Amino acid sequence: MGAPDYAAALAARSARPLSGEVFGAMINLSGRRRFTSQRIVLYALLALQGEEASLAVAREALGLFRNAHQALLEEGDGLPGVFCAELQRAYFGQDEGDRKIRAFADLAERTLRAIETASAEAQALQAELVQQTTPTLAVLNQITGIYEEQSRLHARQMKRQLRSVISDIETINREARMVAFNARIVAARAGQAGVEFSVVAGVMSNISGEIDQMISTALAAAE
Repeated sequence: MGAPDYAAALAARSARPLSGEVFGAMINLSGRRRFTSQRIVLYALLALQGEEASLAVAREALGLFRNAHQALLEEGDGLPGVFCAELQRAYFGQDEGDRKIRAFADLAERTLRAIETASAEAQALQAELVQQTTPTLAVLNQITGIYEEQSRLHARQMKRQLRSVISDIETINREARMVAFNARIVAARAGQAGVEFSVVAGVMSNISGEIDQMISTALAAAE
C-alpha cells in the first residue's frame, strides 16, 4: 500500500475509536524501531571488526525494525495503521518519514550483505550507515512523540466521555432516590398494606446509595 492509499483511508480510520491497549502497542512498536536502529549499527560495526555472531544479531535487529515499521503503517492485527493527520504528515508529508526509515533499512541491508561477502564496499557502507544513524533517530523520535501525544489526547477524551456518562447516571440516580423517598411516604400512609411496597422502596434506596459510591470512585479515576 502506497501513500495515496493511506491518505484515502485516513478519514475512516480517524473515526474509529482506539483503546488504550492499541495506543500502548503502537508506542511499543515505535520504541522498538528506535532501539533496533541503534542495535543494527552497533552489531554491524562489530561484524565488520570480525565478530562472527554479530552479523546474525544485526540481521535479526533489521528484521524487527522492518516488521515494526510495517506493522505501524499497515492496518491489521488490531492496529489501525496511519490513523491521524499528524502521522500522515510525518510519514508521507514534507518530513518524508517513511522514505527515510525505509532508506535506512535498505542501507543497513546493503551494509550487512557487504560485510558478509567481505566486499570492498563494506567499510564505506558502514561509514554511511553510521552517518545516517542520527538523522534517522531524529525521525523515529519525532514519530514516537506523535504516538505518545495521540495517546494522551485519547486518554483526555476518554475521561471527558466518562464524566459525561457519570453525569447522566447521577441525574438518573437522583430521580431514583426521589421515587424511593416518595414511595416510602406512600407506603407509610398505607399502613400494613404498604409494608411490601416499603421494602421495595428501601431496596431502591440502598441501590441508589451503592450507585453513589460507584460514581464517586469513577469520578476519582477520571480526574
